[in-house]
Amino acid sequence: MNEQYISSVVKAVLEEIKNTGSAHAGGHVCKCKKHRMTLEAANALIGKVMTKADQMGVRAVVAVSDQAGRPVSVQSMDGAYIASFDIALNKSFTSASLKMSTEALSHLSQPGQSLYGIQFTNGGKIVIFGGGEVLEAEGKVIGALGVSGGTAKQDTELAAYGREVFKEVIECL
Repeated sequence: MNEQYISSVVKAVLEEIKNTGSAHAGGHVCKCKKHRMTLEAANALIGKVMTKADQMGVRAVVAVSDQAGRPVSVQSMDGAYIASFDIALNKSFTSASLKMSTEALSHLSQPGQSLYGIQFTNGGKIVIFGGGEVLEAEGKVIGALGVSGGTAKQDTELAAYGREVFKEVIECL
């Protein structure tokens, strides 16, 4: 292949994308915010979870990741434990990467269970106690939430609350 041929192919593909919104004729490029984690959605969710945490007397760190477990937003309440920052991030990573809550994983990772020892994989980023939840929109995983700062029970409750109110957050965007 020569440079001129490659250039003509690239131009043709770019023109197709410009005309149809996709490199595949008639294809659909989803531009709606409901099927991807946006900073706006992450921050709105974090605000709701932090309000609930404040009502519970918990000083939390709340992290939201995209579907690949990459952080979109992380916020720390005044007085939150320093260690809670990494824990919240890792809870969101765990839930996104395994597509399950960290509470569910806590049962599967006990001695004698099928995922025993999983917390030692992925550079130690897997968390096996509650506080991480998968975030879905219309049945599709678009991200995850991690909460740390209270007891495991409080973190689990806050993350479950976040999973539920996320549906409202997405509808408002």
